[in-house]
Amino acid sequence: MAEDLVLDTAIRDWVLIPLSVVMVLIGVLRYFVSKLMRSSPTPDAKMVKEGQVVIRARNLKAGASFIPPKSFRARRFYFSNEENGLLHVPKDQAQNPQAQMFSEPNMAMDMMKKNLSMIIPQTLTFAWVNFFFSGFVAAKIPFPLTQRFRSMLQNGIDLSTVDVSYVSSRSWYFLNLFGLRGLFSLILGDENAIDDTQRMMQMGGFGFDASKSLSAEKDGLDIIQHEWALPRFEHRAESVLRKLVQ
Repeated sequence: MAEDLVLDTAIRDWVLIPLSVVMVLIGVLRYFVSKLMRSSPTPDAKMVKEGQVVIRARNLKAGASFIPPKSFRARRFYFSNEENGLLHVPKDQAQNPQAQMFSEPNMAMDMMKKNLSMIIPQTLTFAWVNFFFSGFVAAKIPFPLTQRFRSMLQNGIDLSTVDVSYVSSRSWYFLNLFGLRGLFSLILGDENAIDDTQRMMQMGGFGFDASKSLSAEKDGLDIIQHEWALPRFEHRAESVLRKLVQ
């Protein structure tokens, strides 16, 4: 049976609050450091053009029902024909994004700076938390949880008799690490509130893959079933007028 614990107020004052404040300060400091290390790369004209083509193709798919069938077929042929279509990418011109990254030293350096600005502060912070605050029960969630949340909320506490709603200090660190996006959006703005979950996802990416995006939009245009919406609107207008006349 799960046991109820009485948390000392000293844990709140010397563990919970300092840990939360330090996590917020580190996030703000990391933002300003990454801003200082950020470089302003020169935009590639070819990549910008391909990105605009992708946007135009998406707009065509979104507004296809408002274009007459003949006009839509002409636009689709203009984008996706095999000879000189804007979305057609020859196999010999398809570029591997990893090869693109290694061919541009500035891109590789920027990615290394971003990764270091995330890894180094979090590694030092986790070592600090693990050394000074390991083994503390820092807080309690005010609603019951199932046993599946025990490994997530009680990291560092090997007691199966403690209720699942209690949170260890190490788990509180991870909750702050991945859950402060809303607070950073208030402090730094929406454009600057990038949490560590997104940073970890971006570590595996290598920027805009033009050939993949163009091919995906080409396949989407090829399989779309066009249906002009104007006849439906005319039918609805006629029905409304008939009801008004009656």
